[in-house]
Amino acid sequence: MLDSLGGKTALVTGAGQGIGRAIAVEMARQGASAVAVADRNAQDHDRAVDSLSEEVWDAVYEVNLKAAWLTTKFAAPYLRRSPRGPAIVNAVDLSPVRCNCFCPGVIDTPLARGHFAAGEDRDAREREMTAPQLVDRPGRPEEVARLACFLASDSAAFITGAAYVIDGGALAWRGVKG
Repeated sequence: MLDSLGGKTALVTGAGQGIGRAIAVEMARQGASAVAVADRNAQDHDRAVDSLSEEVWDAVYEVNLKAAWLTTKFAAPYLRRSPRGPAIVNAVDLSPVRCNCFCPGVIDTPLARGHFAAGEDRDAREREMTAPQLVDRPGRPEEVARLACFLASDSAAFITGAAYVIDGGALAWRGVKG
């Protein structure tokens, strides 16, 4: 599978760290001919909704939603003309371009580590966040990256309009282990 993205060109937003960075690295490792990255390098913030300022919310919105929309908007004309089975992972429908998304759970990123450290007891906070999962640890960015690469590859040529949950079994379990 090392060349599953052979010859494809990739654009990864939010690629400065965490999941986005892992996706960019994995796409290059799997043979993408070019991987362009974009990131605004925003500060990490505690993401509790009641503690977010409007300025921080605007930054989160711009990185997580607006960047994906703008990337899709400006890439769409080129993707539509591509004969190579173009794909967007984590975006909206762009027929005839395949579009899929991934829904990560607790992933070991700098942002998540900052969230864990913001609690009185870092380890207790991590255990609390991962307790609803069947897998007793945070996910790794590389695990999410492999899923994103699969969805972008020709191996997923007949997959479109799907949301892939990658959350250590939290959604399947829907409970908390004792």
